[in-house]
Amino acid sequence: MDDLDQQLIALLRQDARLSVADLAHKLQVSRGTVTNRLRKLEDTQVIVGYTVRLKPEAQPERIRAWMGVLVEGNRTREVIANLLGEPSVAALHDTNGRWDLLAELEVGSMAELSQALERVRLLSGIRGTETSILLTTYR
Repeated sequence: MDDLDQQLIALLRQDARLSVADLAHKLQVSRGTVTNRLRKLEDTQVIVGYTVRLKPEAQPERIRAWMGVLVEGNRTREVIANLLGEPSVAALHDTNGRWDLLAELEVGSMAELSQALERVRLLSGIRGTETSILLTTYR
């Protein structure tokens, strides 16, 4: 990726609904250039999808939490595969520090969160977890 690709991605991160014409105008390139760059970024799976971001207040009933996961030995791939199959896991991150993985959980109620935590803790290869519920999001 070059500087133009980086600028294009930055604009899409701010507003993925920008039209090709608007992107071209902001980047001072032709619409064809933007279309070709987008196609290339999608084909190489640099861009794997477009989504809607809602402010937390738009879904006050949703409960979000971060779960730190400690993996036993060299079972990380197995644990990742299992966590990616868990419906409450909205995102999964490999990290350094105290936890091997960070799972972003999203559920509809405290009862659902409790059930999700129980399912995750029973997965083979997980030595320990710690979960923090997100109370307020500022940005």
